[in-house]
Amino acid sequence: MCTPAGITLDASARAVKVPTCSNSITLRRGSRTVRRGTLKYVRVRDYLRTLATQELDAGDPLPSERELCDRFGVSRMTVRQAVDALVVDGVLERVHGRGMFVARPKVDLQVRLTSFSEEMRRRGMAPSVEHLRAEVVPADTRIAAALEIDPADPVVHLHQLRFADGEPMSVQHCWLAEVLVPNIVDPPPDSLYAELDRRGLLPAWGEDTVEAGEADAEEAELLGIGKGRAVLRIVRRAFSRDLAVEFSEAVYRADRYTLWVPVARPQPSIMPSQRR
Repeated sequence: MCTPAGITLDASARAVKVPTCSNSITLRRGSRTVRRGTLKYVRVRDYLRTLATQELDAGDPLPSERELCDRFGVSRMTVRQAVDALVVDGVLERVHGRGMFVARPKVDLQVRLTSFSEEMRRRGMAPSVEHLRAEVVPADTRIAAALEIDPADPVVHLHQLRFADGEPMSVQHCWLAEVLVPNIVDPPPDSLYAELDRRGLLPAWGEDTVEAGEADAEEAELLGIGKGRAVLRIVRRAFSRDLAVEFSEAVYRADRYTLWVPVARPQPSIMPSQRR
């Protein structure tokens, strides 16, 4: 059982107090009492959690594995076990060749029909966009099928890098039938859904396909992550009434997003009563 007294450990010239625990814990199994040594990795884990959540800021470095081994008198395997637990919890992140850092908080990506700008403002973050390309091009067969138009019909292509509080978060390719949104590329809108709303075409329903993937070289450079790092890919078709107004492919940084999907038990099917 932990006592109120603590020990002081130094990290980056900051003193961090962590609880001092007894050398054993008691487990009761039926009529037997079993004692075993306190798990060593728990002490390291709790120290790092306190350091990351109370003393350091997002992106700050943590002590190295060797420093932690020396401080706690444990093996590298024990330190890695503690770090692994905190990486899974989203408290720490490893950067290959650089060390361990306090993880930036993730944005919960709720699957619903809102724009990137709306979602970021809802979280108190400032959205912005860099327009990489805005053009009118002929639709290939895949885009034509998604927008329910004929192949080679003109479509608007918007390629954007989207930011929250100045940090790159997402890269998106978006296509719209040009007949529905003439002159939208000069200049391209910062918020597509606000512009569609102004034109009376705000999407009311849609369908998203979500899958995990790896960033290619271009995506990695734009998002400021390493090539091959994990990303979330979301493909969307959005409709205003019976019109397919948007087809998009967006890539989100997996280190800054967590997918949140509300679920509920299905309701029993309502079957019409049979006539006798």
